[in-house]
Amino acid sequence: FWAGLIPVAPGQARVIKLFGRYDGTVHQTGLQWVNPFTTRTKVSVRIRNQETPILKVNEAQGNPIDIAAVVVWQVWDTAKATFVVDDFVQFVAKQAETAVRHVATNYPYDAHGDGRLSLRDNPADVTTQLTAEITERVAAAGVRVIESRITHLAYAPEIAQAMLRRQQADAVVAARQRIVEGAVGMVQQALDQLA
Repeated sequence: FWAGLIPVAPGQARVIKLFGRYDGTVHQTGLQWVNPFTTRTKVSVRIRNQETPILKVNEAQGNPIDIAAVVVWQVWDTAKATFVVDDFVQFVAKQAETAVRHVATNYPYDAHGDGRLSLRDNPADVTTQLTAEITERVAAAGVRVIESRITHLAYAPEIAQAMLRRQQADAVVAARQRIVEGAVGMVQQALDQLA
């Protein structure tokens, strides 16, 4: 009788196997009794953060960038997390890294005013796609993704100076264009008043 008593702490579950067969999961906290001939595996069902390392990836235009993200996730199906993959924590880490690489290659770092989505200008849209892709990848392991966010985004050091000069040149062109638009607007307004 005593061998069947197990303590289940808050934020944990116990996966029960009877002679190698899955026999259920104990989610209820406190002191629980299960068949003493079963094996019990602790699985944390707490919310976790998984931060990817800073990855060097070529974005949609072929420029190397450094990117990292954080993924907030939780074990949803303890049986899948225990039996479908060897180590669900490592599985989530690898799938998150793969998804960050894939999403980063779909968008340019900067749209340069052409109206396209970019990693720098549209972080909400990019993270929505990132969350959806990670969710799809880790669903087989019984894990659900709560959210994901890009935590680091920069041009790779080898091209950072060249891209900074390009951004500065774009800013100068945009300022000159605004000056010309202002002058043309003033002339147009003067002509309207003369008419």
